[in-house]
Amino acid sequence: MDESYPMPLVKRVILVVLLGGLVGLGYVVLHLFLAPMAWATIFAYVTWPAYRRLRSLMRGNGTGSALLMTTILTAAFVLPSIWLITLLRGELVAAYQAVAGYFSSGPHPLPELIARIPWLGQWLQELLSQVAVDPTAFRTQLAKWAQQWTGEFGQLVGSVGRNATKLGVAVLTLFFVYRDGESALDQVRRVLRRVLGDRLDGYLAAIGGTTRAVVYGLVLTALAQGALAGLGYWVAGMQAPLLLAAFTALIALVPFGTPFVWGSIGVWLFITGHTLAGAGLLLWGALVVSWVDNLIRPLVISSAARIPFLLVVFGVLGGLAAFGLIGLFVGPVILAVLMAVWREWLEEQATASPGTQS
Repeated sequence: MDESYPMPLVKRVILVVLLGGLVGLGYVVLHLFLAPMAWATIFAYVTWPAYRRLRSLMRGNGTGSALLMTTILTAAFVLPSIWLITLLRGELVAAYQAVAGYFSSGPHPLPELIARIPWLGQWLQELLSQVAVDPTAFRTQLAKWAQQWTGEFGQLVGSVGRNATKLGVAVLTLFFVYRDGESALDQVRRVLRRVLGDRLDGYLAAIGGTTRAVVYGLVLTALAQGALAGLGYWVAGMQAPLLLAAFTALIALVPFGTPFVWGSIGVWLFITGHTLAGAGLLLWGALVVSWVDNLIRPLVISSAARIPFLLVVFGVLGGLAAFGLIGLFVGPVILAVLMAVWREWLEEQATASPGTQS
């Protein structure tokens, strides 16, 4: 028995089982807080250059600089969120009153351009007439839709915005990542280097570059699309352009998501008789807003992370479906590591081929 199963092998098996059990128990304890901890780590990584400058200005005071940087980022997140929520509540009421008032004023004929479309024009006109006949039922349905959209918006924003406890976990994690991040990363490097060897540097470089590229690509592109779309809504005469711009920026985090927003609004303007405004908004969205998504995002993410744009799209969509909002970053990072492994294998094969042939 001893010859078949030597003691070193038995010890390794026991060690692996114990380690796996501890990892599983650790996941059970921490799984509720993994999302805010991941968000805090991402924010700390992206803002790390600014933190290092702040720490140097404070003469290497790690605790003080970490506390000040955490306070600045928390205030930069919380205060605008409170202001935006307060402002959007008023604009949401204004938008609801405008839509309800439009339908309560009686039936409205469709523009001739829409009415002449086979089947669709007649169906839309009948729908508008039914809504105008019973505006109370429409207002009730509109209120239900608003509640559903509000709930879905809250879910999309994530647990950090809904739950004060998780927000506190994120803030606490952010502070300790700033203060002890370098030593923790050094420990992780030493442990992983024993397993992966020199490959670790390439993998960490892929993770870091992809994370930074995804943050800049997604956030900056979403803000740019929201601002440009908001300008289009304002020129088109929409009642709540800021609300629509904020919603467009949120949807812009998902690739190819903004046409569902400005496209629906443009069609709505056509239906309500504002043909010129509807056509202008659709052209503005197709020629300006969408091209921000089609050009800037792939240029930023693909060039920085060395990932084909198609994989970036799959990574963002698949990560969003699998992990929620944090998957916008996790998905592309996973694919970036896979691409790094793939390139490494190809390079090793190319290096080994001449020796094999000789």
